[in-house]
Amino acid sequence: MEKPSQEAAPSNLAAIGRYVFTPEIFDALRRTQPGHGGEIQLTDAVNLLAQDQAVYAYRFDHGRFDVGDPLDYLEATVEFAVEREDIGPPFTTWLREFVQRRKLV
Repeated sequence: MEKPSQEAAPSNLAAIGRYVFTPEIFDALRRTQPGHGGEIQLTDAVNLLAQDQAVYAYRFDHGRFDVGDPLDYLEATVEFAVEREDIGPPFTTWLREFVQRRKLV
């Protein structure tokens, strides 16, 4: 289901937009009827494909970032920066000093 409301969501799982398909996805797309907004939804084609062959997914248990959302983009940048061996320590020091300078804590 493409971007359902929280109430209409069939599960608490989400597809985060990275796929590897077999060529049969193109036939599934041709068979897919337009959905919300008159668009053919990839998720509907994946559901059709799953009726004909196995479709696999990787479940991330640690969350995700929506880099189309400005706050999530910044959070992702900070989280990945502090985890890097080359810039993590100096960036963390800078970030701590920045927060103290701005009296944010």
